[in-house]
Amino acid sequence: MDDISRQILAEKENVEIALSNLKDTMARDEKTVIELAAIATFLHNIYNGIENILKQILKAKGIEIPKSATWHKDLLNLSASQGIISENLTNELYEYLAFRHFFVHAYGFMLNEAQLEDLANNIPEIWLQFMKEIEKRNSM
Repeated sequence: MDDISRQILAEKENVEIALSNLKDTMARDEKTVIELAAIATFLHNIYNGIENILKQILKAKGIEIPKSATWHKDLLNLSASQGIISENLTNELYEYLAFRHFFVHAYGFMLNEAQLEDLANNIPEIWLQFMKEIEKRNSM
């Protein structure tokens, strides 16, 4: 197994742990600010794992990772333009990118339970789609 495969496998395992923890937290009846912060953290972890995988694929293809102030958005756009992921998936990931920005710059008590639930309910399917696309489009 080459280096990129090992790194992607490690990211995949970490994301799947975060997905499992997210599922467990979402199953709780009462969601205090503590549970909401945990949900937000797991969503952030999952999106971070997706970005890390995209960076590894771009690096393996010899494509420079964006370094601008908007590098997170540029990373998604570059990944789509290089055929690593589809435009449709890229558009779905923009919502998680926006949440990532909010999460990093906001306070935990500002979290919106309904928004978190929507993001959390959709992320397992988005993750599956992401993995299918990178495996199909990048010979993984």
